[in-house]
Amino acid sequence: MDRQKALEILRQYLHTENLVKHSFAVEAVMRALALRLEPDRVEEWGIAGLLHDLDADLVDYRNYPELHGPKAVEILRELNFGTEDMYHAILAHNPANGTRIENKFDRALYAADPITGFITAVALVYPDKKLASVKVKSILKRMKEARFAAGADRNAMRSIELLGIPFEDFAELSLKAMTEIARALGF
Repeated sequence: MDRQKALEILRQYLHTENLVKHSFAVEAVMRALALRLEPDRVEEWGIAGLLHDLDADLVDYRNYPELHGPKAVEILRELNFGTEDMYHAILAHNPANGTRIENKFDRALYAADPITGFITAVALVYPDKKLASVKVKSILKRMKEARFAAGADRNAMRSIELLGIPFEDFAELSLKAMTEIARALGF
């Protein structure tokens, strides 16, 4: 798979800048997870992370959450870009569309999606608003605060443990991956 082509597709369909940054963050986390879980699939997992919200500007996912995922896969199929495994992971990251998590790839994307927003929220409460200032212990502490980043699905994030990765390790892996691309994320 060609990342440059994936970027072109992303820019063609996704225009909300915060969603584009979120897509870069999820890509970084998915690449890090693939290195740990399935090193021969880093590119595929990364591109799935990059394109998982491809349809976010096209469907009213707040009122019709079941549309989020299927539209992205429809676009990718029409463009003949991606793999069946990638399509399934994109669908499974949003349980509202009825797709079940069936494998590591699905589970990784399901967990990676919300943790990037959660880590971003943690960074934004720091005085300098920099990812480099965030500590894993701050992420763990904030996870216990139900009101903090209330929209972030903590159960989805914690589900990474079903893949044998303790949540603390996942938080560290995700923070490191995001910090490595902090400039692209605006941090």
